[in-house]
Amino acid sequence: MRCVIARFPFDLTKSGVLESMKGVKPEQVIGESVIIGRRTYPVKQVGQVITRQDRRDFSAGEVLRAMTQLDFTCHALTHTAAPERARSPFQEASAMLGAPAAV
Repeated sequence: MRCVIARFPFDLTKSGVLESMKGVKPEQVIGESVIIGRRTYPVKQVGQVITRQDRRDFSAGEVLRAMTQLDFTCHALTHTAAPERARSPFQEASAMLGAPAAV
């Protein structure tokens, strides 16, 4: 499959990616990830290995798109909402009365 990563065209195949990642120890996953074989790799690490480019030269989205098209399982970064702070009894009473609560 032909794809463009960091403005450079690459002809990638699933078997070629598997071969490139063979023997590469996965780094700790903090954001987006790709499952290759039985290992989970950070997307930027995979992009660096298969393109031989610096990680700053491409985006995680470019690599995610390419890996998804090659039928690898990808996990995008999910943003979770910050937990809501518990309200004080005063804030709770103000909310029940319809007045804006003091923070």
